[in-house]
Formats: sequence, structure tokens, C-alpha cells
Amino acid sequence: MKKNLKERYKKEIMQDLMKKLKYSNVFQVPKLEKIVVNMGMGEAMSDSKFLDGGLNDLKLITGQKPVITRAKKAIATYKIRQGGPVGCMVTLRGQRMYDFFSKLVNFILPRLRDFRGVSPKSFDGKGNYNLGLKEQTVFPEINFDKLDNVRGMDIAIVTTAKSDEEARVLLSALGMPFRN
Repeated sequence: MKKNLKERYKKEIMQDLMKKLKYSNVFQVPKLEKIVVNMGMGEAMSDSKFLDGGLNDLKLITGQKPVITRAKKAIATYKIRQGGPVGCMVTLRGQRMYDFFSKLVNFILPRLRDFRGVSPKSFDGKGNYNLGLKEQTVFPEINFDKLDNVRGMDIAIVTTAKSDEEARVLLSALGMPFRN
């Protein structure tokens, strides 16, 4: 059986990153801190079943119960009331985070239509990477026959890297397929 990503990071990848980035201490090496998966559902204000479907999908995808996010301000144009449900999110840490990252890189991203790699420009300037998916049907846990609506999601990969270049080296070492 193949070693999981967390063990591989501790034994092999960390040593390689120390040599590449010329660090003398193990604690200077960047690592994954958390992965936040967010699903925005503005239609949830009018239809509670829409929210339930999104919560269930996100629970199947991540293996963790999502938290309902609520509107901070009322926006009359979009018929959003303050405190009303507008989406859901999950914060993954530890072993679940590494398992999700491994699944994302090895199974999900290659299944995307016309996939040539993820954009290297999606870093936020502080070493974190953001990725958006247009539909949740690329995940094998989702049963296409029982799907009520196609929803997109945002995936934020938070690292301890000080710069975007450090984060890019880390994510490349972990297997993230960047576009050239």
C-alpha cells in the first residue's frame, strides 16, 4: 500500500525542501496548515432544501460536517437578509486535510474537463493558494442520479510559507500540477 501524504511529507518532502530552500532548521520548512472548502449558496435564503443538498454534498466530499455560513449584512438587491444562510464551509486539518489534498491532486483535478494544470497566479501574496471548482460532480462520492443542483465550491489551501514562491515549491513537492 502506498504511504499516505503526511508520512511522505515528514520523511521525504521535508528533507528535499530544506535543501531546495536552503534552510538549516526543520521548523523553517513550510507546511500545510489547513484547507477550507466553501460552498456559496445564495438561493438557500428562499429554499431550505437547497441548503440541505449543499450540506449533504459537502459532508460526503470532505468527510466532515459543514458549518452554515450566514450573511453579515442585508443586501436588498439579492434578497439577502442579515443573519440568513448563504452557504456552508468546512475547515480540514491534520490527517483529513492531507487525505483531501491527496484526493484533490490525484483524482479530482485530472478528472476536470480540458485540464492542463492549475493556475500559478492564484496565490494571495502570503503563501496561500485558492482554487475554484465549477461543479461538485467531479467528486466520486457524489451520486449523479440523486443530484438536485450543480454547485461550485472554493478551496483555500493555507500554508505556513512566508512567500508565494515558497508555497509554490511546497505545493509542487506535494504533487499539485501547476500550468507552465
